[in-house]
Amino acid sequence: MKELFPIHLQNKNTYLFVNKLDFKYVMLVHPEMIRYLFENETEDTISADDVSDKIYYKRKAAYLKSKLPDEDHSYSGRLHPEQIEDAFLNVNQIVFEVTDGCNLNCTYCGYSDLYGNYDKREGNFLKIEDITPLFSFLDKLQQKKNKSIDDTVYISFYGGEPLLNMPFIKDVISYIRSHRKDEHRYEFSMTTNAVLLHKYMDYLAANKVHLLISLDGNEKNNSYRVTKSGASSFNNIIKNIDLLQDKYPEYFKDFVNFNAVLHNRNSVEDIYKYIYTRYQKTPRIGELNNTGILPEKRDKFEKMYRNTSESLYSSENYSKLEHELFTLVPSYHNACNFLHTYNIGVIKTYNEFFVNHKKENFIPTGTCMPFSKKNFVTVNGKLLPCERIGHNYALGQLSKTGLNIDFEKIASKYNSYYDKLNKQCSRCHQLGACYQCIFNIDDMDNNPVCHGFMNGKNFVSFLATNMSFFESHPLDYYRMMEEVVLK
Repeated sequence: MKELFPIHLQNKNTYLFVNKLDFKYVMLVHPEMIRYLFENETEDTISADDVSDKIYYKRKAAYLKSKLPDEDHSYSGRLHPEQIEDAFLNVNQIVFEVTDGCNLNCTYCGYSDLYGNYDKREGNFLKIEDITPLFSFLDKLQQKKNKSIDDTVYISFYGGEPLLNMPFIKDVISYIRSHRKDEHRYEFSMTTNAVLLHKYMDYLAANKVHLLISLDGNEKNNSYRVTKSGASSFNNIIKNIDLLQDKYPEYFKDFVNFNAVLHNRNSVEDIYKYIYTRYQKTPRIGELNNTGILPEKRDKFEKMYRNTSESLYSSENYSKLEHELFTLVPSYHNACNFLHTYNIGVIKTYNEFFVNHKKENFIPTGTCMPFSKKNFVTVNGKLLPCERIGHNYALGQLSKTGLNIDFEKIASKYNSYYDKLNKQCSRCHQLGACYQCIFNIDDMDNNPVCHGFMNGKNFVSFLATNMSFFESHPLDYYRMMEEVVLK
């Protein structure tokens, strides 16, 4: 694979991209230097006939090449059980699927008849005794590892509609505050459709539960969110949200946010305009889930699906929206990721200041380490590393009698997936900077094809797009550097 890429932008600026596995960097260079970087010329080849500029750029190119780190890494690394066990112990967010029941029947729901990668919805409810074995297991694991960690753990309630199972939520909060208050600091959050918000807002406000309310904009925009009988849910939801804002204004300001789904009945501008104007909140806007769709439902999905970038670009107020939404805009979000990945000034820990580069064997793909970010517990007791992953990829099983989890088996499963993708990964120019999750690749168990694969031509286009973005948004570059915290 090529290690140096010249990037020529339309405005005639030229950049050089250094593509080493753990040393990825983009720098502005003089066009004259580019040709010397790709020729086998050194200071020894400089002749008396060379003019001073030629000598200067030859020497500069030779110096740069001499300072590049040796390519001594490989990309066929293995995941080890101890790593997964450690991530499981130190997970900073546990998400409970409180119930698989819901009081709405949203057309595009990830658990609707569009999809086939989840457990059958049977109106089940979690109980406190269902999940206490998880905490008992963590306690034993913590004693085994001799660890006492004073950090924040986020406990999140998910559904279905969590407010249908409010007794469980109250029991969990009470249990943690009475039995686990010394282990960690705890924060509580919930994703809700707000249909039952009027019944429980006093408790939620008193306990400072962070709310993420699902709302797609005005009544027309929100028309896919219907009741079981097919009636609009909009007026009831807005009434409840307005009541919460009026009754608990400070809580609403600090603990309430909005989540919207983009589809063919709204736009990014519609969503932002309605929610920000009414509630002074900038909503999170997501696209329809495009994994796990049943083949016979693909046409229905395509009719509803809308791309966030295309929706933004079609707006007459694009520049204003881009500025207001900032990192929620795909181009800005991608630019932040680009800065994080391709800026040599980014370090993951302070220890990296003092460690010399050494030979490493990296793991393919951009898949998260299991449980490194979340532990998602379904209403049926399945454990997954994320709520976006199909239930067929469960990594453990929780029951009233205990937790069945095999870290060695999980490592073996992940490594088998890496092996299937290794050939593609080794030829991909995004190697070492991949964001592709293996669980979003079709047919992962048999013949997976990574749609994020990037050849040389597409990679140069990707680099040019990002560098052009920063050149045309110089103030936003500084805003990203000052304001954005990348995790």
